[in-house]
Amino acid sequence: MKKSTCLLISLTLMLQMVVGCENSSAAKQGSGQTGQPVKQQERIYQYSAFSFDVKPETFEVFVEKEGVKERASEPMAPRKVTNLHKGEKEMTWSYPDEKLDVSIKKEEDHLQITLTSTGAESFSWPIVKGPSYMLPIGEGKWIPADDKQWQAFYKDESLTFAESFSMRFFAVNKSKYALMYVADNLFNNTVDFKVDPALSFAFTHEFPSVNPDKTYGFRLYVTDNDPVSIAGVYKNYVKQNGELLTLAEKAKANPDVEKLYGAPHFYVWNKSFLSEADVKWNALKNKLNESFIEWMAHILTNNGADGKESIQQFREIKKQDYVAAYQKKAILGGFNYALRSPAFYNPKLFTNIDAKSQELIAKGIDTLNESQLYDLNKRLLKSVLQEVVPPVEKWGNADSTDLLKDMKAAGIDHAWLGLPDWTAAYMKPEFIQQANDTGYLIASYDSYHSIHKDENPDWNTAIFADKSLYENATIAKKNGEKKGGFLQQGRLLNPTLSLPSVKQRMDEIMSNDVAFNSWFIDVDAAGDFNDDYTPEHPTTQAQDMKAKLARMDYIRDEKKLVIGSETGNDFASTNIAYAHGIETPVIKWADPDMRKNKTSPYYVGGYWSPAGDIPERYAKQVPIKEEYRHVYIDPAYSLPLYKLVYNDSVITSHHWEWSSLKIKDEVGTRMLKELLYNVPPLYHLDRKMWDTNQDLILNYLKVWSPFHKKAVQREMTDFQMLTPDRLVQKTSYGDDMHVIANFSQQDFTYESQVVKARSALIINGNDIQNFLAPAQ
Repeated sequence: MKKSTCLLISLTLMLQMVVGCENSSAAKQGSGQTGQPVKQQERIYQYSAFSFDVKPETFEVFVEKEGVKERASEPMAPRKVTNLHKGEKEMTWSYPDEKLDVSIKKEEDHLQITLTSTGAESFSWPIVKGPSYMLPIGEGKWIPADDKQWQAFYKDESLTFAESFSMRFFAVNKSKYALMYVADNLFNNTVDFKVDPALSFAFTHEFPSVNPDKTYGFRLYVTDNDPVSIAGVYKNYVKQNGELLTLAEKAKANPDVEKLYGAPHFYVWNKSFLSEADVKWNALKNKLNESFIEWMAHILTNNGADGKESIQQFREIKKQDYVAAYQKKAILGGFNYALRSPAFYNPKLFTNIDAKSQELIAKGIDTLNESQLYDLNKRLLKSVLQEVVPPVEKWGNADSTDLLKDMKAAGIDHAWLGLPDWTAAYMKPEFIQQANDTGYLIASYDSYHSIHKDENPDWNTAIFADKSLYENATIAKKNGEKKGGFLQQGRLLNPTLSLPSVKQRMDEIMSNDVAFNSWFIDVDAAGDFNDDYTPEHPTTQAQDMKAKLARMDYIRDEKKLVIGSETGNDFASTNIAYAHGIETPVIKWADPDMRKNKTSPYYVGGYWSPAGDIPERYAKQVPIKEEYRHVYIDPAYSLPLYKLVYNDSVITSHHWEWSSLKIKDEVGTRMLKELLYNVPPLYHLDRKMWDTNQDLILNYLKVWSPFHKKAVQREMTDFQMLTPDRLVQKTSYGDDMHVIANFSQQDFTYESQVVKARSALIINGNDIQNFLAPAQ
């Protein structure tokens, strides 16, 4: 034994693995033959018969299995070692200069590695290198270390582990097997990439002063070089920890969860009191007398440039024999803003009002809830516009209740509907009730992430009734500076201090005669955790997470709503039923061509739409840069790691910015992947979008919906690449449900069945269907 202390612990425990599993997957990939898929719960994926070496001076760890030795962690700079103790299955030592203690122990089927700070502020380990990696980034990625585009994308990139990794592991593929790290501590970690010359990464943990927990570590498993084995190891780990809750179990608590089965997801944009179709535009100018326009100008003073544009167009159309499209948008935007104002009523102006308006005014306008205020204001405007607009009960029907009737008549039996915020429900409560009666789930977008000092009714999630929160309940950095909110506006609200405001908001919303049966909470399942260094309420990331989960649980359990959230990383898998963002996350947030340069063909569009229709950011179809297509879209690099663990536990779809139709020339590819991975399509919808895309959507849903309704109640049991270029892939959901997706430009034969280029073969028992992706 060298003085540098190289420890070899040889163990020859029984191999706990199905015999031949290592070779059967490769054989199936080569031949395209499957036989009968083995159910995941019948298999044990991790090996026990391996030995390991440790070099404490450089913290290298080597693993050897069946005579093949691999480096699990790359060497660090040599450092001083003290307190070295070696046992039969365990080794411990200290780095006195780094103020860190290390323990490595051989458990039955893994190495338990624990690092404890005795004063260290941070430490980087392991450093991981290999020919390729399988990482749960979003749904999952296979990343070749020598791929130039992956190298360019991740060079010198630092990812927050809890946010960027949907599950708590990473795996490196070696020559004969994979080495898989499962992190014990989810918090205060970054994954730091480097290209030298191939892609590698280091795992760095910070030991914050606000956190008394001074440990982090890993379980190191040895498994096969395939995603099914890697996901199987992790699923076993999750089950052992009691962290797996199926949709069927969630449905026992709330049967409405079953409405997600076979349900496409739609964000419905009816955030407008009046739609364009409601107004007799040629007659409008005769109703816009000067006193009314002056009152509108007074109301719209606080609406900035949009308010000025609205007033200008009110005046302009009085001189014209027509109303242009841009003028209609500006006028509807002005009405939308004014009708939300508690100051809209003017007794000198509104004299010919109906009995219901008189009743509401008699109650006292300042006592009305938001829904009642909107009802009053609509009636007041109707008294001025008279026959130019229909009865207030019919306002906005085209984008709401009529749209629901059309969707149901077209055969959409299950759907999840999301509103951009709850004010749309106050504008038309009957739409929410009709969604319920139709058998759909209907939710509002909500958020408790940012809080603003200056209130903006168009960002109402950042408004809280408790005005002390901005100064007394926001998050501070180490230097005492307050953390900025989304887009650096306002501040971040400390979630541990938010629950009273959550209860207040939900009580208020649900008392407005709206019948929501679902709810969507931004950020809470996205892994955006923060330490708060405010002296009055120091908070750890672990406490931050616990508080976010608690407020989702409150809404789910007390209000009996089917809960979803952004991204859906697996720390929230038992709390939520659905998630938006795992399948397609936000694509390269910092690229100015996509976010700032409005002349760029890649510009995704702005958030704001004054007339209440779909904003450009969600409606505008844009191409994607090739380097981003390679990373985010190309099926050759995608793996269903999350689905292999959570297919029957959490329903995952795209981030709302990257809906199924958003990316030009990729609609067909994304349809095929939605079928392959059993992912609900996500669309943004109003009357115009429905009329334009209805045939495309319905033809797809005829195939997708019945398959998803059945497959989502099962585990994903297998995944295979059937061709060397990785463009023909197969997923299995038990013994008799399979999808073979051919992303290539060549036909492929699977068990005597021809899978056409750019198509999917869906096998559901004895039923076989073909789906041909639309031309790009």
